[in-house]
Amino acid sequence: MTALPTGTTTGTTTGDTDQRLLRVAVPNKGSLSESATEMLRESGYRQRSDSKQLTLVDAENGVEFFYLRPRDIALYVGEGTLDVGVTGRDLLADSGAKAEEALQLGFGRSRFHFAGPAGRFSDVADLAGMRIATSYVGVVRAFLEERGIEATVVRLDGAVETSIQLGVADAIADVVETGSTLRRAGLEVFGEVILESEAVLITRSGEAPAGLEVFRRRLEGVLVARSYVMMDYDIPTEQVEAAVELTPGIESPTVAPLHKEGWSAVRAMVPRDGAQRLMDELYGLGARGILLTDIHACRL
Repeated sequence: MTALPTGTTTGTTTGDTDQRLLRVAVPNKGSLSESATEMLRESGYRQRSDSKQLTLVDAENGVEFFYLRPRDIALYVGEGTLDVGVTGRDLLADSGAKAEEALQLGFGRSRFHFAGPAGRFSDVADLAGMRIATSYVGVVRAFLEERGIEATVVRLDGAVETSIQLGVADAIADVVETGSTLRRAGLEVFGEVILESEAVLITRSGEAPAGLEVFRRRLEGVLVARSYVMMDYDIPTEQVEAAVELTPGIESPTVAPLHKEGWSAVRAMVPRDGAQRLMDELYGLGARGILLTDIHACRL
């Protein structure tokens, strides 16, 4: 079983009870670390203030956090050393660990593509018999095997763009954002997307540790709060039905009569994207006093 870094412990219990804390792995550095920490704080959990801190106990919320290399998190969770973790779908797939996605977290999105010298490749089938350099050997091998393509996959940590120029590989497989780095190296993307990745909450396959549902519900509340805003407006009562069609809310909007005769107040959660356009449409129906308010947390 994979050992935790020196100085960390497992199986911690709260001081007042024998209830075991949920053990959560969090990226200690890299592109996922800051966003994961921010999301956990928004979910009401304590987070470390010192980047050198390896663990943090939040006994009040029944959780103990372990700050680990992102690439190792799926292994710790898959082996049951830790209960759940935040990592990338790409790292989970590459690890081969016995862990599975429990929730998509909406940040750290990326796409993996093949790339090669401009004009040399047009389809993934052209990779047969070639050498492919990548930091994600497991992902690339699985992709090629599914398509019956035999090629040599070369593991390289870090930047792989120079591997072709140095004669180590014929093509590469890597994260592609704007493609500017590839173009500077004389490379171009070809073929279908290998994998679309984002940050995910993972747990051991087939197991739901105690405390997971509360933890996941808090994260889901943050995701909803980031995606929706609260909209309040006043509108002539005769236009309420038309307005409610525009703002149906999550369950149903709140509608209450105003002191001003013939007017009603409406409150509903609406998607953040398009909220300004929605305000324009409501104004056109006769709504006034239209307000948007950020949602910091929720439970649905």
